[in-house]
Amino acid sequence: MNLEITPPRALRGITRVPGDKSISHRAAMLGALAKGDTHIENFLTGADCLATVKCLAEMGVSFTGPDEKGRLTVHGRGPAGLKEPENVLDAGNSGTTIRLMLGILAGLPFFTVITGDASLRRRPMKRVTAPLSLMGARIWGRQEANLAPLALRGGELQGGSFSLPVASAQVKSALLLAGLSARGETRVVEPAPSRDHTERMLQYFGAEIHKEGLTVWIKGGQVLTGRRVTVPGDISSAAFLMVAAAMIPGSDVTIREVGVNPTRDGILEVLRAMGADLEIFNRHHLGGEPVADIRVRHSRLKGVTIGGELIPRLIDEIPILAVAGALAEGELVVRDAAELKVKESNRIDTVVRELRKFGVEVEALADGLRVRGGRPLTGTSCASHGDHRIAMAMAVAGLVARGKTVIQNAGCVDVSFPGFASILSSLRVD
Repeated sequence: MNLEITPPRALRGITRVPGDKSISHRAAMLGALAKGDTHIENFLTGADCLATVKCLAEMGVSFTGPDEKGRLTVHGRGPAGLKEPENVLDAGNSGTTIRLMLGILAGLPFFTVITGDASLRRRPMKRVTAPLSLMGARIWGRQEANLAPLALRGGELQGGSFSLPVASAQVKSALLLAGLSARGETRVVEPAPSRDHTERMLQYFGAEIHKEGLTVWIKGGQVLTGRRVTVPGDISSAAFLMVAAAMIPGSDVTIREVGVNPTRDGILEVLRAMGADLEIFNRHHLGGEPVADIRVRHSRLKGVTIGGELIPRLIDEIPILAVAGALAEGELVVRDAAELKVKESNRIDTVVRELRKFGVEVEALADGLRVRGGRPLTGTSCASHGDHRIAMAMAVAGLVARGKTVIQNAGCVDVSFPGFASILSSLRVD
């Protein structure tokens, strides 16, 4: 599927974005490990989260839904209710699915093989498999269990203390999920804060979990209880609409009930530093997660330099921030973001390659990129590289480019933002 984009006169209106992808994954997984039903509202029905549901179903977990409104019920029977799957588990394109599922599988006393699509089979897994092996899981795979397919025999885990070389919510979450079934205590130390959805949701499901500074720990043998979960709107999806509204003259867009978890709100901090007209109001909580309404109006943006501990709080938003940098005065510089190289695509290379097609002056750095703003963009034909965030970032670039822009193979957008094109259309003023 190709997506055609032409520049509107403005974007205006009130809208919502689909449920948060990270929280949807975790709600399904913890619901499967809990005893009793977990009723989820606004579950993201994108391909990644459905891959998680399918993997759990292969292990005997029963579900009702999800329906067209994102209502999903997980009929949890505790870890003992999960059984050895007859088939190879397929995580599709989802790094969250495979890495967090490895943490769950490590604590289960049976044999499993898990894999994914061609892109996922190139993404590094050693950061998860190595510490899980130290806990007692037996894991086999390509390049010494660094690449999927991965075979695993779990059970009989022993907790331990792990210092992560890079802040990673996926690695931290996998270890905490394994720690649920391990003997003793499992402790994870990060070099910088990463998203804390797993910790919040474990606590919401009844687990006792502790955090002090950059250290989080959990004691094994705890029982989770099914809960009602309302998934907030995904701030990573909202970022595309926020940047579009900030760039296009005359725009005024409000997005309802967006997750504003402080480990995920780096995009708000950076947009404010760039001069965006940003209002956050109606703050409240949904299932332990902070949410708010966000209003963005057009403003003149300026370039900034970002790096360090801010990067884990906005790693998924860097492609769309690069588009904002193309329209800003001065330079946008991103450092300390080498993690972009091992996402669904090498997002440093793909952002640079695709933005240059619009006439943007942009260069790749060893750990990020530099965008020189202020030059007009010209519509072009872009490749998605099978990466949902690249496809949507280039679609937003097309909104401020002269002429027509075509995003080839844009079906990957449904991974995280089903209905992206229709929401853009509903906000257009032509």
